[in-house]
Amino acid sequence: MKSFSTLLIAAAMLVVVGCNTVKGVGQDLQKAGETIEDAAKKK
Repeated sequence: MKSFSTLLIAAAMLVVVGCNTVKGVGQDLQKAGETIEDAAKKK
C-alpha cells in the first residue's frame, strides 16, 4: 500500500508539472505571435 501511495503522489506531481510546462509554452507562443503581428503591422 505504501508503494502504491508513493506512485500515486509521484504521478500527480508529474501531471501538475506537465500542466505548468504546457501553459508556459502556450504563453511563449502567444508572445511570439504578438511580436510577428506587430512586425507585420509596421511594414
